[in-house]
Amino acid sequence: MIWGTTAQKVSEQNSANEYSDLAAYYPKIDEFLTQINQIILDKEQQTKLALCSLLAGGHLLFEDLPGLGKTTLASSLSHLAGLDFQRIQFTNDMLASDVIGINMFNQKEHQFEFKHGPIFTQILLADEINRCSPKTQSALLEAMEEGNVTVDGTRYELPKPFWVIATQNPLFQSGTYSLPESQLDRFLMRLSLGYPSRVAERQLLQQSSRHDLIGNLKAIFEQQEILQLQSNVNQITINDLMLDYILDLAEETRKGRHGLSTRGVLALKKAAQAYALIEKRNFVIADDIQTVFVAVVSHRIGLGESESLALMQKVAVKG
Repeated sequence: MIWGTTAQKVSEQNSANEYSDLAAYYPKIDEFLTQINQIILDKEQQTKLALCSLLAGGHLLFEDLPGLGKTTLASSLSHLAGLDFQRIQFTNDMLASDVIGINMFNQKEHQFEFKHGPIFTQILLADEINRCSPKTQSALLEAMEEGNVTVDGTRYELPKPFWVIATQNPLFQSGTYSLPESQLDRFLMRLSLGYPSRVAERQLLQQSSRHDLIGNLKAIFEQQEILQLQSNVNQITINDLMLDYILDLAEETRKGRHGLSTRGVLALKKAAQAYALIEKRNFVIADDIQTVFVAVVSHRIGLGESESLALMQKVAVKG
């Protein structure tokens, strides 16, 4: 009895310490969202889900028409997160070596040297990824899944954290190639910014250029803090009731169709934990799962946002 009481007190103390560690980041998370929402107007939910994707350590796919702020969002995120940023503009003649890098012969040293490609960064904006060939698209797969690339049998580690924000144009536009299911599954979330409201668009006309505003942003986080937050996401408690809810949702997606994979189920859990952290909780509730569900699931099972939402609404939270 004494041992059990002592063990319980130790467990409660550890839980309190973990919550205290998380709470120290809450003011910075609030400031991060405040700052980015001054750049990306009228898109509070999308910016929060983008931050959720970063903290969950999952890659992010934007599907939108050109010119709606995807590059601006990626650049703002990198500035505020205190991370290095590179942008690749994909075209139909781009090669895999243009992304990863290439071994070049150094005549002075009489040996080959690896020239790093733009993928060697912490935040990579893969702009209009579906304008390049499937072979070049596949060059990103190992990097997104493993955090490294292999060239001529040699493996090169990518910086940490490594986060891909990819954009793709609607498939009805000319010169696009659909992303294969294997690559879509590597993205934790798919989001769409859409057109701004009339009020927000008027503000954009009245303000300085986004480029100038981004240049004035100061980093809120440091690299190690982002890595620590990504680690803390794994410590967010998710009880059996919420796990059953996730499994019930996954089961519903599999009725009469190609449903959510096991990787997708794990992604839904991780995204819900990251969203709970942003909401200043050290435990997951059903609202967290419901908020991230469409962004995490729709691109994996080939449904639109409204169809995924309708599917989610069929499943009740038990208990």
